[in-house]
Amino acid sequence: MKTDQLHIETPLIESLALSRCLSQRVWLKMEALQPCGSFKARGIGFACKRYLERGHRRLLSSSGGNAGLAVAYAGRRLGASVTVVIPHTTTERARRLLRDEGAEVLAFGQSWQEAHEHAKTLLDSDSVYVHPFDDPLIWEGHASIISEIAASGLRPGAVVLSVGGGGLLSGVGMGMQKAGWSDVTIVTAETVGAESFYRSVHAGELVELESIASVATSLGAKKVTRQALEVARQLEVVPQVVTDREAVDACLLFADDHRVVTEPACGAALALAYKGAEVLREVHEILLVVCGGTGVGYDDLRALRETV
Repeated sequence: MKTDQLHIETPLIESLALSRCLSQRVWLKMEALQPCGSFKARGIGFACKRYLERGHRRLLSSSGGNAGLAVAYAGRRLGASVTVVIPHTTTERARRLLRDEGAEVLAFGQSWQEAHEHAKTLLDSDSVYVHPFDDPLIWEGHASIISEIAASGLRPGAVVLSVGGGGLLSGVGMGMQKAGWSDVTIVTAETVGAESFYRSVHAGELVELESIASVATSLGAKKVTRQALEVARQLEVVPQVVTDREAVDACLLFADDHRVVTEPACGAALALAYKGAEVLREVHEILLVVCGGTGVGYDDLRALRETV
């Protein structure tokens, strides 16, 4: 890890198990191995560092999931105080992880939206609100995923990734344009009940879901950032949807194949490979972003499998 960055350069490995599923070479960018457990270390870490350089001394977040944990991690590393507002529905596991990073944890409301609105009321002259996904600084940080892959010499035919709020997609799109990969297809994955990007692409405009009805809670943005839709207009993006069961099964298979536990949100992208999605069968080099997630353990995944 460079001393001026908060994320690590993650391994890029070939997956024989997934290559067999698709009869094509599949490469994994292992973002699940970031210090805070997900790709969020890149963009949110980058944004937090820039905000503190501008004179802010306190970081505010509104996520009990991976984004909040990334802010807490960045704050601890950079010596800044962190307050994370979480909905009352946040698990005790998530609360513990946030406190372990030294964050002040406040509970408000029953949804992320309510926590988000409350967090913004806490802003003062010393603090800055770090949005989970809708911030150009965050996209710039996430773009480093592509610059690392390009530096390795790999130029895939398709990039596969999950979409929640669209921050990862926005960053990957930015990175691909910088790398000259404008002809590389992006295949996105969401679960049924959290497919706000899928619906937006097909409608040609942003669509807000009435509610989230999926166990992949990290995909639970009722509306994606507008930049995600811009990426779909600028590059070739093929949105796909999988079931909760397919996502959870993919997480369990991946844990067995690669000894790494990921959230169902990440499992959405993995599911496309495990089930041999038609859109990937003619692509000769496939890059899959294993975005990670800290919301579940292996036993949690097995329990989820009995309910979906």
